[in-house]
Amino acid sequence: MLSVRILLAEDVHMIRGALAALLELEPGLKVVASVERGDTILETALDVRPDVAVLDVDLPGKDGLTAAAELHEKLPSCGTLILTNLNRPGIFRRAMATRVSGFLLKDAPPDTLAQAVRSIAAGQRVIDPQLALAAWNSPACPLSPRELQVLRHAAGGAAAAEIAGTLHLSPGTVRNYLTAIVTKFNARNRVDAIRIAEEGGWIP
Repeated sequence: MLSVRILLAEDVHMIRGALAALLELEPGLKVVASVERGDTILETALDVRPDVAVLDVDLPGKDGLTAAAELHEKLPSCGTLILTNLNRPGIFRRAMATRVSGFLLKDAPPDTLAQAVRSIAAGQRVIDPQLALAAWNSPACPLSPRELQVLRHAAGGAAAAEIAGTLHLSPGTVRNYLTAIVTKFNARNRVDAIRIAEEGGWIP
């Protein structure tokens, strides 16, 4: 019987090592690569061709959901399992929109993680019921896709002029988007709007 080949992405060295050790102890599972940055996931996956990528949602360089979307497009044979230590409904909604194969909290028991990997390798989807229930009971994000895009750049420290150049918009249009975002969130200012979006899991 062939082993399920796993790519593991986690930026905390100790956690990455512990996850790799736990998965390697399970029969039929083999960690073929581990990375600490989200912007190295796709290149590594194309090189080692894993069956399942186990991805932390918060990674430097590129977040796990963005990397999962790239894998879905460039390497559709690889299933994606997102791990998070935060129960943020917005992240769950983003994960479903990205069409990830599975979504688990990091404090799930080791055998739950191993079974999730096996199920995803078999073509099934695995969703933590606690996350699904929280998302079901939470309000949807009030922002449009373009407003979310603008806010993500603002959260990264970009000024209106820089966002305008990146998104091919006028600075005035970007400022209008930012004003609308603050209004929709009933936030005090742009920084408060970013905080609300991050706590809701609507932006990385």
